[in-house]
Amino acid sequence: MAIVVANMIGTGVFTSLGFQLNDLNNPYAILLLWGIGGVLALSGAFSYAEIGTHIQRSGGEYAFLTAMFNPLIGYLAGWVSITVGFAAPVALAAIACIEYFPYLQINPKGVGILLVGIITMIHTKNLRISSLFQNVSTVFKIILVVALIGLGLILRGTSDDFSQEKYFFTEVMSPAFAVALIYVSYSYSGWNAAAYITEEFENPRRSLPRALIVGTLIVTVLYVLLQYVFLKHVPIAELRGQLDVGRIAVHKMIGADIGKYFGLAISLLLVSGVSAMVWVGPRVTASIGKEHALWKYFSKEEQNVPARALWLQFALTSILLITGTFEQILIYCGVLLTLSSMMTVAGGIILRVQNEKGSSDAYKSPFSPLFHIIFIILALWMVIYAFVDKPFESMAGLGNLILGGITFWVSNRTKNK
Repeated sequence: MAIVVANMIGTGVFTSLGFQLNDLNNPYAILLLWGIGGVLALSGAFSYAEIGTHIQRSGGEYAFLTAMFNPLIGYLAGWVSITVGFAAPVALAAIACIEYFPYLQINPKGVGILLVGIITMIHTKNLRISSLFQNVSTVFKIILVVALIGLGLILRGTSDDFSQEKYFFTEVMSPAFAVALIYVSYSYSGWNAAAYITEEFENPRRSLPRALIVGTLIVTVLYVLLQYVFLKHVPIAELRGQLDVGRIAVHKMIGADIGKYFGLAISLLLVSGVSAMVWVGPRVTASIGKEHALWKYFSKEEQNVPARALWLQFALTSILLITGTFEQILIYCGVLLTLSSMMTVAGGIILRVQNEKGSSDAYKSPFSPLFHIIFIILALWMVIYAFVDKPFESMAGLGNLILGGITFWVSNRTKNK
């Protein structure tokens, strides 16, 4: 559950609101947007919980799609995880972490690489140290978010945006709303984190659904309340296009002098998100390496830690930090992850039909296939509008999949020699 919460509460919730407000102006539309994001994540969590208790393998979408469809589709999902699925969110979280740090004017990309390198080194030691570091940083993160929400609810707001009529229904039905959902879905990404380490559970059939569903519910409530606090205390005009919306809101609530300490706390909070993704991502690479010759080198583990895969992810994260911009990485990554998750959830419907008379102790998603269908509809809605509104980033995502197909062919050729 700590892995799920830590993966979810990270960069997006403290940074993406400013991008959403570039095209949306109604605060109620924004809150609905975050509510829909929670429904999307929860629908995915129900679906993955069922799939994961049938296919009890680490690797997330790679393991699930390989088993439900064929090795190529599974490999492409794994390729997405290796190249951007974790490296990109780690890069974004590292940039945001440095941006929120209030005391030094430093290069966020260079220091971000250093930060990710230190955390990677911690996770190469052993599983016990990784678990301890992750649990402590996650508890700190939740305490800070709850404190921030509590302050925001108690203190009187300075923004009057909630009292103004700003074409709620027009905005909700607009293409901009669908594209903004990409940003929100990125903020919710991580709801499936526990599915990447299924083999590390003592009892996955009991623990996996609990971790996915309860973790996602906790974060959904916190996210909606946090956005309400931001919008309550800062006029939309001052948040529009800003990256560090959390710092701006805190300064409005308690002043810049005390607010800088919250900026420091948020910076440290984001370290937990970096840590969670650094921990989980390389497990996918190691899982792929056990079955595909091209990645065999990265499958080696010592004390249940895939150290080589950890350093590969560090290298990819460093490249993204050096070459990418925040918004481009976010859209590019969001489209690919949404497609991968959508395919997995669709496969879950097929799996339910195939296993209708299967094991009675396997978890079954309630009202099946309701949550599967909700997820697929919302995911399609986002992806279609992303291609219309952000064609460059979306086509770059398709180019990434083509490159993945080439590496699959090369890996098979290597294996057959």
